[in-house]
This record gives sequence, C-alpha cells and structure tokens, in this order.
Amino acid sequence: MPVPSSASASSTCLSDESPRRSGFQAHGGSPKWFAGGWGALGCSAGQGRRGDREVAVTAPGSPYASEPEVRTAAGVLRGGREAGLAVFRGIPYAEPPVGALRFAAPRPVRGWDGVRPAVAYGSPPPQSSLLGGPQDTAGDDWLTVNVWTPEPDPVAGLPVMVWIPGGGYVSGDSGLPEYDAGHLAASGTVVVTLNYRLGIEGFALIDGAPANRGLLDQVAALQWVRDDIRAFGGDPRRVTVFGESAGGGSVAALLAMPRAAGLFRRAVAQSVPGTFFSPELAADVAAACAAELGVRPTVSGLSAVDPARLPAAGDAISAKITRWRERWGQITHRPIPFAPVVDGDVLPATPWQALADGAARDVELLVGHTRDEHRLFSLIDGVLGQVTSEQTETALRMLAPGPDGTRRYREAFPAADDEELYELVNADWLFRMPSLHLADAQIAGGGQAHLYELTWPAPGLGGALGACHGLDVPLVFGNLSSGQPAMLIGDPPSPAAEELSARFRTAWTAFAAHGDPGWPPYDAERRLTQLFDTPSTVTAYPEEASRLLWQDHAFAALPLLAP
Repeated sequence: MPVPSSASASSTCLSDESPRRSGFQAHGGSPKWFAGGWGALGCSAGQGRRGDREVAVTAPGSPYASEPEVRTAAGVLRGGREAGLAVFRGIPYAEPPVGALRFAAPRPVRGWDGVRPAVAYGSPPPQSSLLGGPQDTAGDDWLTVNVWTPEPDPVAGLPVMVWIPGGGYVSGDSGLPEYDAGHLAASGTVVVTLNYRLGIEGFALIDGAPANRGLLDQVAALQWVRDDIRAFGGDPRRVTVFGESAGGGSVAALLAMPRAAGLFRRAVAQSVPGTFFSPELAADVAAACAAELGVRPTVSGLSAVDPARLPAAGDAISAKITRWRERWGQITHRPIPFAPVVDGDVLPATPWQALADGAARDVELLVGHTRDEHRLFSLIDGVLGQVTSEQTETALRMLAPGPDGTRRYREAFPAADDEELYELVNADWLFRMPSLHLADAQIAGGGQAHLYELTWPAPGLGGALGACHGLDVPLVFGNLSSGQPAMLIGDPPSPAAEELSARFRTAWTAFAAHGDPGWPPYDAERRLTQLFDTPSTVTAYPEEASRLLWQDHAFAALPLLAP
C-alpha cells in the first residue's frame, strides 16, 4: 500500500502512516487478514476541535490544488491521489464511543470548521491479541471509514461497494494493506471500508446497553454512505455491502435488520459463519467476561474498565472456554465468545429465518464459501495432518446435525479417513452450510441469490491448505504479492492466480454495478454454482453429500444449555 503523503508544514495534520504489517487472525480461532502497528508523522499549525478532542484542520484557501477535496455533511475533507484514484482515509462516521457514549448506540459525528486532512487511517478498535492483532490502538477514532474513488465528482453516479472486515467479531482493522481497495476502485467503483466496535465493546450483551453495538456501528456507517457518498462520486441508490467470515456474518445480519433496510441494494456474503447467539447464551458469556475483570456485566461496571483492557478478558475466556462446555455447547469446540445476538430488537431473527420470511427479497444476494474452510484452523491449532480418531469423534458428536449425525457422516463419506471427516464436519458447521442455507433462505423468501465456491488450491505452503478460509479476500481485492497473501498464493503470483483474481474482481464489481456477476442465479432445482478455479466453471452445487446431511437443519440462535 502506498504511504500517504503528509501535509506541508503550512497546514495541520492528524498523522500520516506507513503501511501496516500484516498477518493472519481468527474467527474465534478462525483466520482473517490482520495488521498491527504503524508509524506516525505529525505536524501542526493550528487546531480545531470535534467534541472534546483535538482534530486536524487547515484554514480555507490553502494551496492544495492537486489534492482532492470533498464537502460532507460534517465538513470539508482533503484526501490524496494514488495510482489515479482519489483516496480519503480515517473519515469519522460517528462520535468516538468513549466517555458518556461508552456502550451506547453510535451518535452522529459533530462537524468541524476548515479542512480536515483525510490521509491517515483511524485507530483500530481495541481487539483480541490471541493471534497477533494490532495492539497499538492509541486514540479513540475507532468509528471511521475510508474511501477510494476514481473521481470525487457528485454527478458521476458510480456504484458503491462497502467492505465489512472479518475477525471473529473480536478483531478487525480496515487499515490492513490487504484491504487496500485501489484495484477494485480502478474498475469504476467507489469503495468504502470501515471499522466497528469488537468483542465486549461491540457484541457483549450488557445490562443497560443496546445489543449488537458493532452491528449498529455498521448501520451508522451505511447511513453515512447514504448521506455523503454522492460527494465522492458514488450513487447512494447503488450500494453493495460485502464482507468475509465475521464480515460475511455481519452482512447476513444486516439483511435481517429493520434498521438497515433501504441502506443497500445488493449484498455479498463470503464464508458466512452459522454462529448467532440467543440472549441467554450471550448474557452468560458476558457475565463470565465481567467476572474475569472483577466487575458486574453492566454499563456502569464495565465502563470503569479502560477499553484497552477488555480484549484481554475475552481472550482469557477463549483460552479456557472448554470449562463451560456443558453450558455453552458448540461455541466451546471452536472458541467463539462473541457473535451477533438475536435479541428481538436490533436483530429480530436469525438471517436464515428472516430471509426465508422475505426480509431481504428486494436485495440481490451473492453468497458462497471456499472448499477447504477449516484447514487453516487445523494448521493454527497444530493438528493439520495429525488429527486423532478421538478428535474426529468429538467433532462429529458436537457438530454433526441430528441425534445420529455421526453415523450419517460416516455413511455419506465411506472412504474418508478421520482427518477428512474432521475437516468436513468443521467446515460444514462453521461456514459451508450456513452460506448455502443463506442462498436457500433468500430464494425461499422470494429474493434472488447467486452462489459460488472457491475450489482453487492455494499453491503456498506446498498446497497443504487447499482452498482455505480467507483465500478469497486477496483474490477479491487483487492484493496478492505481500504479507500472508504472498505466502498462500506465491511470490510472485502466477499468471493463473492473477487471472483468477481478475475474474473475482470482475464478478464482484459487475454484481455491484447491475446485479449480474456473470453466471445464472441459484435455484432449488438446478442449484447452479460458480466454481472459481483455473479454469472456472458453472455446475450443480458440488458439496451434495454435505447438503443432504444438513438439509433439515435450522441454523437457530445458539442456546444456553444449562441455567
């Protein structure tokens, strides 16, 4: 990612930053692209204020003819130019959720006078450190968006894509180099990436606070897009939300949320997790986290704890989550302490129930998964190639659907060894079948869906990970040659990888522009599915044995098993 150029000494700037380092993170142990740490450059010549915090502004009329400026509802922003695009970073879409706004629904951002530089990403929200997420999260500008646009012309009317990062609802940072949207925007699309509250701050069910604050942040960001994206050249009537892993789960949740209705026209849900919590389960997990901190699970109790300390409590619960196996059930198999809560208000129903009832029939959906969704987690857990029969039996007993799920899995895959069965049931439960069922629910409710599966095996690491979880992210963004993408895809990437990435970008941007990614819609008879591979093909859904095993399963809100 290019380093944004700092403002001249005659102006004021918040900070400038070098590209962040990158790595892998997990969805409750599952991976996502992450980064931590950045350098900052600062300069000063005058200070403005937003609320009780100093912000960087410049006086009107400063000579920045080559730097793009836009006027939003809150004030004027000055960005930079990179590879022919106008780029704006760290734009606040809501007030920082600290102080009196801690654990509250997001509040509209206050305006500023003068010109605010938008050249540096906002601070990542406080987040898990289990697999190396960014810990240098100084500052409270967590609720920010970034925009890449071919040209900030209010009459351009370009399609808009809004990216929601994944990370198990406990980590995530829109400033990752892997999320640089330059390749996507170069096709004639305005791309927005965003941050939202995570972990206890965003998803714990706390007495006195609204549920699903992280989802409410995403709604606030989409409201900002509705109100301000025209100034960046975007068409607020042609907004597509897209996300992967917990970002895909967030997209699924938004489809079911009345508060999000009308804020987007299309949705892309990549590797949707099937983990949505009942209020009882969420409250019990929150109580355990609060006890870890020595406070009550209330706004007043948790507000006494510095935000930077909260992720460690969630990490501690994850590390010993099997203690609660009899109470919390399946989330103790793959440590998942936080997820959207089906609270009956912010999220009235699970996405599968809501879509089947027609909640999103007016939204066009593109949904899919990778073939080998769980292999990367097995690598992280240190069991890849070493799965025991006991581990397989436990996974089948906990995750396979129905009272006779273990027997049915073994009968459906008679040639599979223990490791193959372990990978299959984990992948099916966590991502593959929830994604497939979302397509089925959408068409059952009268909507339209397109289905895909990534089957191309990543050549990195000797090909051991196959078409693993998260592989679609660098392919969609086109950022193949640095950090973890290079490890998976190869450095330099092969012509086949470059071609596959171009095919992904073409499909995603075409879907955002007019709702057609380039293959027929999914239906219950033919079940046509785009297989992304080299070469790519369209065929009937290839995971038929798994589909039949799960066809009668309802992805209901996960319950608290014991009071």
